[in-house]
Amino acid sequence: MRTGIATVCLSGTLKEKMQACAIAGFDGIEIFEQDLVTSSLSPEDVRKMAADLGLTLDLYQPFRDFDSVTEDLLAANLRRAEAKFRLMSRLGMDTILVCTNVATATLDDDDLRAAQLAALADLAGGHGVKVAYEALAWGKYVNDYEHAHRLVEMVDHPNLGTCLDSFHILSRDWDTAPIENINADKIFFVQVADAPKLSMDVLSWSRHYRVFPGEGQFELAKFMGHVVRAGYTGPVSLEVFNDVFRQSDVERTAVDAMRSLIWLEEQSAKWLDTNAAAANGGTVAGGPPAPARRRYPMELATLPQVAEPAGFNFAEVKAADTGVLEKVLGQLGFEFNGRHRTKDVQLWTMGHARVIINEQAPEAAEPAIAALGFDVDSPVIASARAQQLKAPVVPRKSQANEEVFQGFAAPDSTEIFLCQGNPDGTAAWTAEFGQAREFGEGLEVPSGARTAVIDHVNLAQPWQHFDEAVLFYTSALALEPQPYAEVASPSGLVRSQVMQTSDRDVRLVLNLAPVIQQDGADSGTAPRKTYQEHIAFAVDDLVATARAARDRGLAFLQIPENYYEDLDARFDLDPGFLATLRDLNLLYDRDTDGEFLHFYTATVGSVFFEMVERRGKYDGYGAPNAPVRHAVQYDHLHDLPQTTH
Repeated sequence: MRTGIATVCLSGTLKEKMQACAIAGFDGIEIFEQDLVTSSLSPEDVRKMAADLGLTLDLYQPFRDFDSVTEDLLAANLRRAEAKFRLMSRLGMDTILVCTNVATATLDDDDLRAAQLAALADLAGGHGVKVAYEALAWGKYVNDYEHAHRLVEMVDHPNLGTCLDSFHILSRDWDTAPIENINADKIFFVQVADAPKLSMDVLSWSRHYRVFPGEGQFELAKFMGHVVRAGYTGPVSLEVFNDVFRQSDVERTAVDAMRSLIWLEEQSAKWLDTNAAAANGGTVAGGPPAPARRRYPMELATLPQVAEPAGFNFAEVKAADTGVLEKVLGQLGFEFNGRHRTKDVQLWTMGHARVIINEQAPEAAEPAIAALGFDVDSPVIASARAQQLKAPVVPRKSQANEEVFQGFAAPDSTEIFLCQGNPDGTAAWTAEFGQAREFGEGLEVPSGARTAVIDHVNLAQPWQHFDEAVLFYTSALALEPQPYAEVASPSGLVRSQVMQTSDRDVRLVLNLAPVIQQDGADSGTAPRKTYQEHIAFAVDDLVATARAARDRGLAFLQIPENYYEDLDARFDLDPGFLATLRDLNLLYDRDTDGEFLHFYTATVGSVFFEMVERRGKYDGYGAPNAPVRHAVQYDHLHDLPQTTH
């Protein structure tokens, strides 16, 4: 599959955009007219630079408001078009995108439109240019790709074809199956974009909220499957209008964009495999199986196939001064399992929950989540897949007889390590740690923690890389994104996106959190985070765990009395049980499937810990309690006095 991207997707100058596209590995680009108009590069410079970078110049766009106009306006439009055709000759480009008219269309007549498009095609033919006619979803008279293609067929000119844009088709819920009926020679170009499902006017939706494939909710694999079945062999190019992408680092966004096309290519191949029977006319019940998927002119590459992770292997927290972390883990009931024999790291365990404390941090670095380990069937194959998806490799030095972890970096710089897990939940690499108990001497593990596991990990995402993170964990780790939620906090709404495996053994929560300036920000100080990250551990008996932790002196997050009054009103809890919750600073939630108990520690650096107990089939995260946590943590962050029970 030939890959492309429109320069409008990226930040920076045209030169910077072209360089970033080449670095990311794109085959070609679309030149967005404004990028050229505002560039100091001449058309000849652009042509040479593209050749030097190994990029093809696939499409010049957009040419707007051509058809359905009066005779005098048609003449002006043809003059404007001829100027663009001469420009394209200087660029060495042969295809231009012409959008259906929005602003100047006054005559709703298909015969007239066909005649005007024929005049444009004749003019283009004289300059060796092909016209790709695209139906805008908000076009005044033509907003349906099938309508646009009927006009192309009416004209029947070798220099006029159609452009299929997934956003304009899927945003209007048009059926994509008829794409297969279009003559492949008449599909001059294909553009793809994803988007979240939003209730708003389609123009605003398109201009601000498009995202790369895999970062939204459109059925792009199905769309591409029909395009492939039609016999199309040209570029598959990204056209994404997004305010965030156009403010982000150009090279990083280009890599994210390329990852999305690699993912889409694989998903499209899977869709074709799954729907092979329909492509071959189906099968009769009880009859022979459908033949294998036929080969199409566009070959779709696939990636090394991996199963979803079986669970968390470990979580790693890094800090310059680890004393407070050690104290908190000990108070929670974790056992100190010694230091690594060659690295400055410690291992703390509770049941099958493992936390590595990494002391190899820069001076004065506060505690922060640094890495996550996942159990996978084949770490080497899973790592190869991630690398093909443009994940940067994170090597870790290992000596003889030490576990070699396959690692790569997530978009927020969290290091991801793929581990060979054991069916019994143990990990062979723990033997590399000594059993000295100088930190954990005398600590007793409460009975409710003997089968503890990492329940979920909550990671705060930079605002400009949130969508990138969703695609990354979907494509590289086979986690499935769930519908996102928004949680109120004193500093604004926090967008929360759950990524999980089908069996819920791995739950990763990505949060896009607001950032405010700390006191004195006007003097140039850096922004201060208002949202922390945390690791949650599941135990069988949270009440016993909390009591033991309190006895060891753990500093719980102090929950306001108002919360418990509201809890009583909502759930009519047994007075004794409610008193226990209040006494231990426990939070509670319930739904039709079960109950959820949890508590939080105070924050250390940017990290805090959560202990949870899931009763029955409760599958959530105590979302109604999240605003309480945010409010209390906000008070702590700003050193505000609190009134608690």
